[in-house]
Amino acid sequence: MSQLTCGFIGLGLIGGSIAKALKASVTDIRIIAFDVNQEALLLAHEEGIADIIAEKIDENFSHCDYLFLCAPVQKNDQNLEQVKEILAPGCILTDVGSVKNTIHETVEHAGLEHCFIGGHPMAGSERVGYVNSKASLLENAYYILTPTSSVPAEKVEHFRRLVAGMGAIPLILEPDKHDYVTAAISHLPHVVAASLVNLIEDNDSEDGIMRMVAAGGFKDITRIASSSSVMWQQICLTNRENISTLLSRYIQALTDFKAAIDGQDADTLYQLFSSARIYRDSFANVSSGPIKRSFSINVDIADRAGALAHIVTLLADRELSIKNIAISHNRESEDGVLRVEFYQESSMTEGIRLLEEAGYTVHVRN
Repeated sequence: MSQLTCGFIGLGLIGGSIAKALKASVTDIRIIAFDVNQEALLLAHEEGIADIIAEKIDENFSHCDYLFLCAPVQKNDQNLEQVKEILAPGCILTDVGSVKNTIHETVEHAGLEHCFIGGHPMAGSERVGYVNSKASLLENAYYILTPTSSVPAEKVEHFRRLVAGMGAIPLILEPDKHDYVTAAISHLPHVVAASLVNLIEDNDSEDGIMRMVAAGGFKDITRIASSSSVMWQQICLTNRENISTLLSRYIQALTDFKAAIDGQDADTLYQLFSSARIYRDSFANVSSGPIKRSFSINVDIADRAGALAHIVTLLADRELSIKNIAISHNRESEDGVLRVEFYQESSMTEGIRLLEEAGYTVHVRN
Protein backbone atom coordinates (compact mmCIF):
# COMPACT_ATOMS: atom_id res chain seq x y z
CA MET A 1 0.00 0.00 0.00
CA SER A 2 1.38 3.43 -0.97
CA GLN A 3 1.96 6.20 1.51
CA LEU A 4 -1.13 8.19 2.50
CA THR A 5 -0.75 11.96 2.37
CA CYS A 6 -3.09 14.14 4.42
CA GLY A 7 -3.15 17.93 4.52
CA PHE A 8 -4.50 20.10 7.32
CA ILE A 9 -5.44 23.73 6.87
CA GLY A 10 -5.93 24.66 10.49
CA LEU A 11 -4.36 22.66 13.31
CA GLY A 12 -6.28 23.48 16.46
CA LEU A 13 -7.99 21.15 18.90
CA ILE A 14 -9.97 19.15 16.34
CA GLY A 15 -7.48 19.29 13.46
CA GLY A 16 -4.65 18.37 15.80
CA SER A 17 -6.62 15.49 17.32
CA ILE A 18 -7.46 14.06 13.87
CA ALA A 19 -3.83 14.39 12.78
CA LYS A 20 -2.66 12.57 15.92
CA ALA A 21 -5.29 9.85 15.49
CA LEU A 22 -4.20 9.34 11.88
CA LYS A 23 -0.55 9.11 12.89
CA ALA A 24 -1.48 6.48 15.46
CA SER A 25 -3.72 4.41 13.16
CA VAL A 26 -2.09 4.59 9.71
CA THR A 27 1.22 2.80 9.26
CA ASP A 28 2.64 4.88 6.41
CA ILE A 29 1.35 8.45 6.45
CA ARG A 30 2.68 11.91 5.70
CA ILE A 31 0.98 14.97 7.17
CA ILE A 32 1.27 18.48 5.78
CA ALA A 33 -0.05 21.33 7.92
CA PHE A 34 -0.69 25.05 7.79
CA ASP A 35 -1.98 27.25 10.58
CA VAL A 36 -1.78 30.95 11.35
CA ASN A 37 -0.46 29.93 14.77
CA GLN A 38 3.23 29.27 14.15
CA GLU A 39 3.77 27.92 17.66
CA ALA A 40 1.18 25.20 17.02
CA LEU A 41 2.89 24.23 13.77
CA LEU A 42 6.33 24.07 15.35
CA LEU A 43 5.02 21.96 18.24
CA ALA A 44 3.29 19.58 15.80
CA HIS A 45 6.56 19.25 13.87
CA GLU A 46 8.59 18.66 17.04
CA GLU A 47 6.14 15.96 18.13
CA GLY A 48 6.43 14.22 14.78
CA ILE A 49 2.80 14.83 13.86
CA ALA A 50 3.35 17.34 11.04
CA ASP A 51 6.00 16.09 8.62
CA ILE A 52 5.86 19.26 6.53
CA ILE A 53 4.77 22.68 7.77
CA ALA A 54 3.62 25.14 5.13
CA GLU A 55 3.85 28.92 5.32
CA LYS A 56 0.63 29.32 3.34
CA ILE A 57 -1.88 27.35 1.27
CA ASP A 58 0.41 26.45 -1.62
CA GLU A 59 1.75 23.60 -3.75
CA ASN A 60 2.76 21.70 -0.59
CA PHE A 61 -0.86 20.51 -0.53
CA SER A 62 -1.01 19.52 -4.20
CA HIS A 63 -0.18 15.85 -3.55
CA CYS A 64 -2.74 15.14 -0.81
CA ASP A 65 -5.07 12.16 -0.80
CA TYR A 66 -7.20 13.94 1.81
CA LEU A 67 -7.30 17.64 2.63
CA PHE A 68 -8.92 18.60 5.95
CA LEU A 69 -10.32 22.12 6.35
CA CYS A 70 -10.04 22.70 10.08
CA ALA A 71 -10.02 26.49 10.33
CA PRO A 72 -13.05 28.42 11.69
CA VAL A 73 -16.11 28.19 9.41
CA GLN A 74 -15.69 31.62 7.85
CA LYS A 75 -12.00 31.02 7.13
CA ASN A 76 -12.78 27.65 5.55
CA ASP A 77 -15.14 29.39 3.15
CA GLN A 78 -12.46 31.96 2.27
CA ASN A 79 -9.78 29.30 1.86
CA LEU A 80 -11.74 27.32 -0.72
CA GLU A 81 -10.72 29.56 -3.62
CA GLN A 82 -7.03 29.01 -2.78
CA VAL A 83 -7.61 25.30 -2.26
CA LYS A 84 -9.26 25.03 -5.67
CA GLU A 85 -6.02 26.14 -7.35
CA ILE A 86 -3.81 23.48 -5.75
CA LEU A 87 -6.15 20.51 -5.22
CA ALA A 88 -4.82 17.29 -6.77
CA PRO A 89 -7.03 15.13 -9.02
CA GLY A 90 -8.60 12.40 -6.89
CA CYS A 91 -8.04 14.25 -3.60
CA ILE A 92 -10.95 14.17 -1.16
CA LEU A 93 -11.74 17.52 0.42
CA THR A 94 -13.38 17.50 3.84
CA ASP A 95 -14.04 19.79 6.79
CA VAL A 96 -14.80 19.48 10.51
CA GLY A 97 -17.49 22.13 11.00
CA SER A 98 -20.58 21.52 13.13
CA VAL A 99 -22.88 23.10 10.52
CA LYS A 100 -22.96 21.45 7.13
CA ASN A 101 -25.42 23.25 4.82
CA THR A 102 -23.35 26.42 4.51
CA ILE A 103 -20.09 24.63 3.63
CA HIS A 104 -21.92 22.45 1.08
CA GLU A 105 -23.34 25.58 -0.56
CA THR A 106 -19.90 27.21 -0.66
CA VAL A 107 -18.30 24.05 -2.08
CA GLU A 108 -20.94 23.85 -4.80
CA HIS A 109 -20.40 27.53 -5.69
CA ALA A 110 -16.66 26.81 -5.96
CA GLY A 111 -17.30 23.86 -8.27
CA LEU A 112 -15.74 21.33 -5.87
CA GLU A 113 -18.75 19.16 -5.08
CA HIS A 114 -17.24 16.26 -7.05
CA CYS A 115 -14.59 15.76 -4.34
CA PHE A 116 -16.23 16.97 -1.11
CA ILE A 117 -17.26 14.84 1.85
CA GLY A 118 -18.42 17.00 4.72
CA GLY A 119 -17.19 15.85 8.12
CA HIS A 120 -18.14 16.55 11.71
CA PRO A 121 -16.31 14.72 14.51
CA MET A 122 -18.76 15.12 17.37
CA ALA A 123 -16.11 15.53 20.00
CA GLY A 124 -14.68 18.48 21.79
CA SER A 125 -13.41 20.06 24.96
CA GLU A 126 -13.70 23.34 26.82
CA ARG A 127 -9.97 23.65 26.17
CA VAL A 128 -8.86 24.82 22.75
CA GLY A 129 -5.80 24.81 20.51
CA TYR A 130 -3.36 22.22 19.24
CA VAL A 131 -1.65 22.03 22.63
CA ASN A 132 -4.80 20.39 24.04
CA SER A 133 -5.37 18.01 21.10
CA LYS A 134 -5.12 14.25 21.57
CA ALA A 135 -5.87 11.20 19.48
CA SER A 136 -8.17 9.78 22.16
CA LEU A 137 -10.56 12.72 21.70
CA LEU A 138 -12.10 10.82 18.76
CA GLU A 139 -12.41 7.44 20.48
CA ASN A 140 -16.03 6.19 20.39
CA ALA A 141 -17.23 9.60 19.19
CA TYR A 142 -19.64 9.79 16.29
CA TYR A 143 -17.96 11.23 13.20
CA ILE A 144 -20.72 12.34 10.81
CA LEU A 145 -20.01 12.29 7.08
CA THR A 146 -22.10 14.28 4.59
CA PRO A 147 -20.86 13.37 1.10
CA THR A 148 -22.21 15.16 -1.94
CA SER A 149 -24.08 13.07 -4.51
CA SER A 150 -21.18 13.60 -6.94
CA VAL A 151 -18.53 11.80 -4.89
CA PRO A 152 -17.97 8.17 -6.01
CA ALA A 153 -19.28 5.58 -3.56
CA GLU A 154 -15.87 3.90 -3.26
CA LYS A 155 -14.33 7.22 -2.16
CA VAL A 156 -16.96 7.57 0.54
CA GLU A 157 -16.28 4.00 1.71
CA HIS A 158 -12.51 4.60 1.84
CA PHE A 159 -13.03 7.69 3.97
CA ARG A 160 -15.50 5.86 6.20
CA ARG A 161 -12.85 3.19 6.86
CA LEU A 162 -10.25 5.85 7.57
CA VAL A 163 -12.52 7.43 10.17
CA ALA A 164 -13.30 4.05 11.75
CA GLY A 165 -9.59 3.31 11.93
CA MET A 166 -9.12 6.40 14.10
CA GLY A 167 -11.44 4.86 16.69
CA ALA A 168 -14.44 7.03 15.81
CA ILE A 169 -17.90 5.85 14.76
CA PRO A 170 -18.69 6.98 11.18
CA LEU A 171 -22.29 7.92 10.45
CA ILE A 172 -23.46 9.10 7.00
CA LEU A 173 -26.22 11.74 6.93
CA GLU A 174 -27.69 14.29 4.57
CA PRO A 175 -26.51 17.86 5.39
CA ASP A 176 -30.07 19.01 6.24
CA LYS A 177 -30.62 16.16 8.68
CA HIS A 178 -27.20 16.69 10.25
CA ASP A 179 -27.90 20.37 10.94
CA TYR A 180 -31.30 19.63 12.49
CA VAL A 181 -29.95 16.84 14.70
CA THR A 182 -26.97 18.83 15.95
CA ALA A 183 -29.19 21.86 16.57
CA ALA A 184 -31.22 19.68 18.95
CA ILE A 185 -28.53 17.76 20.82
CA SER A 186 -25.61 20.20 20.69
CA HIS A 187 -26.45 23.75 19.68
CA LEU A 188 -29.65 24.24 21.72
CA PRO A 189 -28.07 22.82 24.93
CA HIS A 190 -25.29 25.42 24.66
CA VAL A 191 -27.89 28.18 24.33
CA VAL A 192 -29.77 26.79 27.35
CA ALA A 193 -26.61 26.47 29.44
CA ALA A 194 -25.56 30.04 28.66
CA SER A 195 -29.04 31.38 29.44
CA LEU A 196 -29.13 29.53 32.79
CA VAL A 197 -25.78 30.96 33.84
CA ASN A 198 -26.88 34.45 32.80
CA LEU A 199 -30.13 33.96 34.75
CA ILE A 200 -28.22 33.16 37.93
CA GLU A 201 -25.89 36.12 37.45
CA ASP A 202 -28.81 38.50 36.86
CA ASN A 203 -30.74 37.26 39.91
CA ASP A 204 -27.91 36.70 42.38
CA SER A 205 -27.70 38.77 45.52
CA GLU A 206 -24.99 41.37 46.04
CA ASP A 207 -22.99 38.96 48.20
CA GLY A 208 -23.02 36.35 45.40
CA ILE A 209 -24.61 33.59 47.45
CA MET A 210 -25.97 31.77 44.37
CA ARG A 211 -22.55 31.58 42.76
CA MET A 212 -20.99 30.47 46.05
CA VAL A 213 -23.31 27.50 46.59
CA ALA A 214 -23.64 26.51 42.91
CA ALA A 215 -22.60 22.87 42.70
CA GLY A 216 -23.78 19.42 41.73
CA GLY A 217 -26.45 19.40 39.06
CA PHE A 218 -26.20 23.10 38.23
CA LYS A 219 -22.48 22.94 37.50
CA ASP A 220 -22.95 19.76 35.46
CA ILE A 221 -25.68 21.10 33.17
CA THR A 222 -23.94 24.45 32.68
CA ARG A 223 -20.39 23.13 32.15
CA ILE A 224 -20.62 23.69 28.40
CA ALA A 225 -21.27 27.40 28.95
CA SER A 226 -17.49 27.68 29.36
CA SER A 227 -16.97 26.92 25.65
CA SER A 228 -15.70 29.41 23.07
CA SER A 229 -18.01 32.43 22.81
CA VAL A 230 -16.88 33.21 19.25
CA MET A 231 -17.46 29.66 18.05
CA TRP A 232 -20.98 29.49 19.46
CA GLN A 233 -21.82 32.93 18.15
CA GLN A 234 -20.95 31.72 14.64
CA ILE A 235 -22.78 28.40 15.05
CA CYS A 236 -25.97 30.22 16.05
CA LEU A 237 -25.68 32.48 13.02
CA THR A 238 -24.97 29.68 10.53
CA ASN A 239 -27.60 27.21 11.86
CA ARG A 240 -30.06 29.94 12.76
CA GLU A 241 -33.31 28.45 11.42
CA ASN A 242 -32.94 25.03 13.05
CA ILE A 243 -31.88 26.46 16.40
CA SER A 244 -34.70 29.01 16.35
CA THR A 245 -37.31 26.34 15.53
CA LEU A 246 -36.18 24.08 18.35
CA LEU A 247 -35.78 26.99 20.74
CA SER A 248 -39.44 27.90 20.16
CA ARG A 249 -40.44 24.32 21.00
CA TYR A 250 -38.26 24.40 24.12
CA ILE A 251 -39.85 27.66 25.24
CA GLN A 252 -43.24 25.96 24.87
CA ALA A 253 -41.97 23.03 26.94
CA LEU A 254 -40.91 25.46 29.67
CA THR A 255 -44.32 27.13 29.44
CA ASP A 256 -45.95 23.74 30.01
CA PHE A 257 -43.80 23.23 33.09
CA LYS A 258 -44.71 26.70 34.38
CA ALA A 259 -48.41 26.08 33.86
CA ALA A 260 -48.22 22.80 35.78
CA ILE A 261 -46.33 24.46 38.64
CA ASP A 262 -48.65 27.49 38.78
CA GLY A 263 -51.70 25.21 38.67
CA GLN A 264 -50.29 22.80 41.28
CA ASP A 265 -50.96 20.03 38.76
CA ALA A 266 -49.27 17.13 40.53
CA ASP A 267 -50.10 14.52 37.87
CA THR A 268 -48.69 16.57 34.99
CA LEU A 269 -45.53 17.44 36.93
CA TYR A 270 -44.95 13.79 37.75
CA GLN A 271 -45.46 12.79 34.12
CA LEU A 272 -43.07 15.47 32.82
CA PHE A 273 -40.31 14.41 35.19
CA SER A 274 -40.98 10.69 34.77
CA SER A 275 -40.94 10.72 30.96
CA ALA A 276 -37.68 12.72 31.01
CA ARG A 277 -36.09 10.26 33.46
CA ILE A 278 -37.10 7.19 31.43
CA TYR A 279 -35.87 8.62 28.13
CA ARG A 280 -32.65 9.94 29.68
CA ASP A 281 -31.91 6.55 31.24
CA SER A 282 -32.19 4.95 27.78
CA PHE A 283 -29.18 6.88 26.47
CA ALA A 284 -26.11 4.76 25.74
CA ASN A 285 -23.48 5.34 28.41
CA VAL A 286 -20.56 5.78 26.02
CA SER A 287 -18.11 8.59 25.32
CA SER A 288 -19.71 9.75 22.11
CA GLY A 289 -21.65 12.77 21.00
CA PRO A 290 -20.94 16.49 20.79
CA ILE A 291 -21.07 17.00 24.55
CA LYS A 292 -18.41 14.69 25.82
CA ARG A 293 -19.02 12.37 28.73
CA SER A 294 -17.17 13.28 31.88
CA PHE A 295 -15.34 10.35 33.49
CA SER A 296 -16.19 11.42 37.02
CA ILE A 297 -16.92 9.76 40.33
CA ASN A 298 -18.02 10.99 43.73
CA VAL A 299 -16.36 9.61 46.82
CA ASP A 300 -17.65 9.78 50.39
CA ILE A 301 -14.79 10.88 52.63
CA ALA A 302 -14.59 11.81 56.28
CA ASP A 303 -13.91 15.41 57.25
CA ARG A 304 -10.54 14.78 58.87
CA ALA A 305 -6.92 15.63 58.23
CA GLY A 306 -5.22 13.48 55.62
CA ALA A 307 -8.40 12.06 54.05
CA LEU A 308 -7.95 13.85 50.73
CA ALA A 309 -4.22 13.15 50.60
CA HIS A 310 -4.84 9.43 51.11
CA ILE A 311 -7.13 9.21 48.08
CA VAL A 312 -4.80 11.22 45.84
CA THR A 313 -1.82 9.10 46.90
CA LEU A 314 -3.76 5.88 46.34
CA LEU A 315 -4.56 6.88 42.75
CA ALA A 316 -1.14 8.38 42.03
CA ASP A 317 0.66 5.22 43.16
CA ARG A 318 -1.08 3.39 40.30
CA GLU A 319 -0.12 6.22 37.90
CA LEU A 320 -3.76 7.15 37.25
CA SER A 321 -3.86 10.67 35.81
CA ILE A 322 -6.46 12.89 37.47
CA LYS A 323 -7.97 15.60 35.29
CA ASN A 324 -9.68 17.47 38.10
CA ILE A 325 -10.50 17.06 41.76
CA ALA A 326 -12.85 19.15 43.86
CA ILE A 327 -14.54 19.14 47.25
CA SER A 328 -18.26 19.87 47.16
CA HIS A 329 -19.62 21.97 49.99
CA ASN A 330 -23.16 21.42 48.78
CA ARG A 331 -24.57 17.90 48.83
CA GLU A 332 -27.74 18.77 46.93
CA SER A 333 -27.95 16.27 44.04
CA GLU A 334 -24.54 14.93 45.13
CA ASP A 335 -23.80 11.39 46.25
CA GLY A 336 -20.33 12.13 47.57
CA VAL A 337 -18.41 15.05 48.90
CA LEU A 338 -15.25 14.54 46.79
CA ARG A 339 -15.48 14.65 43.00
CA VAL A 340 -12.66 13.08 40.98
CA GLU A 341 -12.52 13.41 37.19
CA PHE A 342 -10.26 11.24 35.02
CA TYR A 343 -9.06 11.65 31.45
CA GLN A 344 -10.05 8.14 30.36
CA GLU A 345 -12.74 5.61 31.20
CA SER A 346 -10.15 2.92 31.89
CA SER A 347 -8.53 5.12 34.54
CA MET A 348 -11.93 5.77 36.12
CA THR A 349 -12.70 2.04 36.23
CA GLU A 350 -9.36 1.25 37.86
CA GLY A 351 -9.81 4.14 40.28
CA ILE A 352 -13.21 2.84 41.37
CA ARG A 353 -11.73 -0.60 42.02
CA LEU A 354 -8.85 0.78 44.09
CA LEU A 355 -11.06 3.06 46.16
CA GLU A 356 -13.68 0.41 46.87
CA GLU A 357 -10.98 -2.07 47.89
CA ALA A 358 -9.71 0.58 50.31
CA GLY A 359 -13.16 0.81 51.86
CA TYR A 360 -14.47 3.98 50.23
CA THR A 361 -18.03 4.38 48.97
CA VAL A 362 -17.90 5.42 45.33
CA HIS A 363 -20.76 6.80 43.23
CA VAL A 364 -20.44 6.82 39.42
CA ARG A 365 -21.86 9.85 37.64
CA ASN A 366 -23.88 9.02 34.51
